[in-house]
Amino acid sequence: MKNLFKTLLPYKFTALLVLLLMAGQAFCEMNLPQYTQALIDTGIQNRGIEHVIPEAITTDEFDSASELMTADQRVLWDGAFIDKPEQADGVSVYRREALSEDELDSLDAQLLAPLAGRYASKHNETLPETIDGDDRNLQAMGLAYAGDCDEEAGLDLLAIQNSFMFRCGGMMLLMSVIVMVFTTLVSLLSARVGAGIGRELRSKLFANVMSFSNAEMDDFKTSSLITRATNDIQQVQMTSTMMLRMMLMAPCICTWSIIKVYQMHAHMNFVVITGVLAILSMVAVMFAIAMPKFKVMQTLIDALNAVSREMLTGIQVIRAFGREETEEERFDTANTNLYRNQLFVNRAMISITPMLMIIMYGLSVWITWVAAGRIDMGEMQVGTMTAFIAYAMEIVFSFLMIASMAIFLPRAGIAADRIYEVLDRETSIKNIDDAYALPEDSDGEIRFEHVSFRYPDAEENVLTDIDFTARPGETTAIIGSTGCGKTTLVNLIPRFYDATEGRITVAGRDVRDVTLESLREEIGYVPQKGILFSGTVADNIRWGDEEASDEEVRLAAEIAQASGFIDERPEGYDREVSQGGANVSGGQKQRLAIARAVIRKPKIMIFDDSFSALDMKTDVELRKALAAHTGGSTRIIVATRVGTILHAEQIIVLDEGRIVGKGTHKELMENCPIYRETAISQLSEAALA
Repeated sequence: MKNLFKTLLPYKFTALLVLLLMAGQAFCEMNLPQYTQALIDTGIQNRGIEHVIPEAITTDEFDSASELMTADQRVLWDGAFIDKPEQADGVSVYRREALSEDELDSLDAQLLAPLAGRYASKHNETLPETIDGDDRNLQAMGLAYAGDCDEEAGLDLLAIQNSFMFRCGGMMLLMSVIVMVFTTLVSLLSARVGAGIGRELRSKLFANVMSFSNAEMDDFKTSSLITRATNDIQQVQMTSTMMLRMMLMAPCICTWSIIKVYQMHAHMNFVVITGVLAILSMVAVMFAIAMPKFKVMQTLIDALNAVSREMLTGIQVIRAFGREETEEERFDTANTNLYRNQLFVNRAMISITPMLMIIMYGLSVWITWVAAGRIDMGEMQVGTMTAFIAYAMEIVFSFLMIASMAIFLPRAGIAADRIYEVLDRETSIKNIDDAYALPEDSDGEIRFEHVSFRYPDAEENVLTDIDFTARPGETTAIIGSTGCGKTTLVNLIPRFYDATEGRITVAGRDVRDVTLESLREEIGYVPQKGILFSGTVADNIRWGDEEASDEEVRLAAEIAQASGFIDERPEGYDREVSQGGANVSGGQKQRLAIARAVIRKPKIMIFDDSFSALDMKTDVELRKALAAHTGGSTRIIVATRVGTILHAEQIIVLDEGRIVGKGTHKELMENCPIYRETAISQLSEAALA
């Protein structure tokens, strides 16, 4: 899980800003139920009257009310109004002093009992048995008394009520606008952080994979790397966005809601606690059921990608052998396994929603039931019940958000671990600390000094005691049976692998002591399988030299004997090559790959069985052109056809990873039985003469 949170570290200040915005958003949202409560209790039930001290009172009523007060209360009562009465519609009226809210609240608490008593005596009602400042019935009597006094003094109660309603409604509108602005900013910042995390992870993953040697590529399956670079990063990106929007928001909402519930003194906290425990229990059960399925989700996606890639790559072979039904069954098996896993997880997750609705609506009914009895006894007002339900739902929903994230986090955590498994993997082929660049004036001489090589975790060597020198201006050919180590040998030169024993030198310098960039800059490599990239023919040739001119592109194509099939198409060098070179033949792929190496003008040229798809005539013409235009380069040719290497200055014969013959064609025909048998099986007596 730590890898998931590690992805957020570069955006810690943005996350802090999001947290502050969410705190403000939560504060505004939590005030909305409070204003709703005020609209119902004060605006509707109490006609907009907020305090038991009237805004205006007739002199007669002022004196009558003071008769029920103690001496201390009379002092407070007298101080609450202006000494000099006013005349309003022929009635003498006292106006209330300009008092602060705190002062009015203090007077309300101290004068509530006598003012409620005055109201009861005027309307022939009985006061509650317990005279308590928190008694809702007593409070209602006091507010009703203030309204009666205002009305008798000539004030417009409808105007007072409308003023209060518009004031509360305006504050609710303002809070809603602030919430909207904060929500928009949070969504924008969260989306930017999520997209930034996805971009950075993809860039780092691609860069690290590009630095991998063949050993690391053998450890990570291509299909798995594709899944990690797409699906896994998408999971981390989506969850990171949700974390900022939900995991930070839920504690803010929950904290403010708990504070508001506590301040209401509704004495129904046990209902909320029960609802929260029910949700946590439900999520815990779902977590235990679905978590094992989450853990295998990415593995099943890897398997599906692997099958799909194999089928798409080998579609021609599948058709040629009539294996369509078998491959469809194999794909269906992988697809069904993933389908069943996802279906189980989705069913488990979807079942949370109806159960949540049952809990939430059950809580609402329970709160209403309990509150109805308290309202009937005068201990609670309708607005208080409405606000309590709203806060209770917010608390429950915030716990649900946290619980939901607890389900999504493990899958994202697994995805992050898979991503960092690739990011933390260091390539085994890298520059040493004091590596230096090959001098520009160095030659391309290659020397193998008693080199042996063994693949990681292998028990036996693939190559053993390889010792020879490939000189500039000469062609060194390597031939042998399938699996004898030819390709492995040439892969040691550009350090796709490192030798297990011995050393390889280029221009007298150990390849492990020079920088990879300078070493590979001197090499033109044509792989065993011609690999092309999407783009034009010219683009593929310029892979060897991006700055090459059109004339150099044409010359490289002519040397590789590719100009013929290029010029016969109207588009010429602007002909589009599809992904992987699917729209060109095998021989055309090889010639374009050779042209890509030739245009580089390297000091070392490596051809790994790259003439196998060419006919003999093209093979001969291509080798003549290479000799004419790359005469100063060290040329190493891996071949299976003796006819391709007849005129090489040096031929290395491999058998089971060892050199069993070394020399020219004539010398090997005389002293190397394996080479002689191979040559006789492939060439006529006239060609061997």
